[in-house]
Amino acid sequence: MNKLKTTLCALLASSLAWAGNPSDEGMWLPLLIGKNEAQMKKQGFKLSAKEIYNVNNASLKDAIVRMGGGFCTGEIVSDQGLLFTNHHCGYDAIATNSTPEDNILDNGFWAKSSNEERPIKDLYIDILVRMEDVTDKVLPQLAGLNEKARAAKVNQLGNELSQKATEGTNYNASVREFAKGNAYYLFVFEKFSDIRLVGTPPQSIGKYGGDTDNWVWPRHTGDFSVFRIYANKDNKGADYSKDNVPYRPKKFLPISLKGIKPGDFSMVFGFPGRTNRYETSMGIKLAIEKVNPGIVKNRGVRLEAWKEEMDKDVAVKLALASEYASIANYWKYFIGQTEQLVHLKVYDQKVALENQFKEWAKGKAEYESIFEEWQKAYAAYEPYSTHSVYLSQGIFGAHLVNIALPAVMSANGFKDAATTKAASERLKTAGETFFKSFNLPSDQKIVAQTLLAFYNDIPKDQHPAIVGEILSKFSAGTPEESFKKFAQDLYLTSIFTDKGRFTQFLENPNYEKLTNDWAFKYFSDFQRNYVAKYAKYSTDFQEVDKRLARTYIKGLGEMNPALVQYPDANSTLRVSYGNVQDYDPRDGVHYKYRTTISGVIEKYKPKDDEFDLPQKFLDLYKAKDFGQYTDSDGEVSVGFITNNDITGGNSGSPVLNAKGELIGLAFDGNWEAMSGDIVFDQKFKRCINVDIRYVLWCIEKLGGSDLVKELKIVK
Repeated sequence: MNKLKTTLCALLASSLAWAGNPSDEGMWLPLLIGKNEAQMKKQGFKLSAKEIYNVNNASLKDAIVRMGGGFCTGEIVSDQGLLFTNHHCGYDAIATNSTPEDNILDNGFWAKSSNEERPIKDLYIDILVRMEDVTDKVLPQLAGLNEKARAAKVNQLGNELSQKATEGTNYNASVREFAKGNAYYLFVFEKFSDIRLVGTPPQSIGKYGGDTDNWVWPRHTGDFSVFRIYANKDNKGADYSKDNVPYRPKKFLPISLKGIKPGDFSMVFGFPGRTNRYETSMGIKLAIEKVNPGIVKNRGVRLEAWKEEMDKDVAVKLALASEYASIANYWKYFIGQTEQLVHLKVYDQKVALENQFKEWAKGKAEYESIFEEWQKAYAAYEPYSTHSVYLSQGIFGAHLVNIALPAVMSANGFKDAATTKAASERLKTAGETFFKSFNLPSDQKIVAQTLLAFYNDIPKDQHPAIVGEILSKFSAGTPEESFKKFAQDLYLTSIFTDKGRFTQFLENPNYEKLTNDWAFKYFSDFQRNYVAKYAKYSTDFQEVDKRLARTYIKGLGEMNPALVQYPDANSTLRVSYGNVQDYDPRDGVHYKYRTTISGVIEKYKPKDDEFDLPQKFLDLYKAKDFGQYTDSDGEVSVGFITNNDITGGNSGSPVLNAKGELIGLAFDGNWEAMSGDIVFDQKFKRCINVDIRYVLWCIEKLGGSDLVKELKIVK
């Protein structure tokens, strides 16, 4: 046990004795950030570790919020619960509160009073109360258990520890796994469910550059939106009520207008989603050759079909905008990740480390056969590895699945008159949501094209019987034409593709009619085929992979503690620190650390989907009406880059200076380091941030809002 505790210290609490040129890799647990304090101060940090994380007194962690369970981060910036996050984090809230008549997505919105702030249904935030190392309470009870029993035991212990930690409070808690199960921490949160939209720039600002500039530097995107947290009269989290009042936080962030320069200290404080820094060479190879191309291909089908219909109709555009933006974001991400994994020779890096490990592991029974077993597991899984990708990203990418699969799950209820009413009500509820955003033309194309992709790319012996039945019944010369013919017939006749037919069916439900419907048969057969024949390959592989990864990380910690200092990101609160820093992406090219408002104008293309600007923006720029937000050169800084370690989930995170003052919002990574979730590249890795001065200029000058008066401004 002492040896294990030593390894865990290496995994979670160590800090390199930096020599000369420090690496800024690492997403550090704030509870343990004291281990990094000396190095942070060398890089310019002016505060103490206790001012970052403190349970007994207000600290920076009290101003950081997890949005919606972890899809983004936000920060509290006033004593009235005002919240900043990214525009793309608020995109769904903005789009779903838009109509063709009140299109705040395109036009922007600024509440002039609290009465105009818009409640956002189903949006909630969590604020961390405390975190606690519970490894010694969990790990000893897992000895000797297989992966399935281990997971059940962790769940049981987590529930017990969480319940005990929150007794007599309105808090919620969970126990999270670290280092593939080598350590466990308890997190206690306070939840707030009354979140209201205060303001947003038009998406021509908030999404400036669109897909073209996504994941790219230089960047000129005003990626921010503004919300407010409401609480009950006791300042506790509560569901929406007109009697709720603005939340009074323990801590809110002051805002610096001083500006930045290369070398300045920077800290990102947020909830990074997932990294896999200890992935094997075998996993890299599978991603490059099979998984990533499958994701890109199938998402591309959806994006092309949606875009064609969105361009025709504003109502369709608003209905699909949020999902389109989300799918497009990671469609481009996986293109970039594959490209950079190859360019940076990540596979070779992993092979070199694994060879070093194998040499060290000789004669050590716990470690010496890890890679032999891993290779066998990959060999067994690889033939089936893309089946689930083409199912989830392709076949089940059609919106029709959102009503057809609930019908499949409820089908037995329609066999018996006693259960038919309840089954009909469940299906009716699903239909009410489905028909709000259903677009038939795009969905029909998606079914035809993703079916063709599955047919061409997945081995024929893995196809469900429905594929052969479609080719026989709808034969039209080629598989492509046959699938088009099938999709056309499906959408013309199915009870799920027309609200009138759907309503008529629910008025007189019939089991035989339901199960003979082409949409029902199509999705049902694909699902049954995978669950019955192929899901087991994924399950078996995941169990072996997780067990061996846990042992591998433990072994790496024993071989060389410097290799495994911090755990992978897992949507828990982390601190990363670094500096404002430019870079050279390739030979003969230099990227400066900041972009300016003049660069926004340089990219401007009238009536272009991605690079248009509001007339007021153009007028303000022409008049040089920049207020207090100019830099020393008379420009308004729009974006800047740092070498902070971030990933998805960090979107909206505050970028803080050496004094803990807000200087920007993190919103993206750069193209040259798209492999960052798997390997941190010290030369290229950059965090792209919107400058807080541009945010405030957009609020005050462009938006005409007086919200700036609510903030604590430091000049």
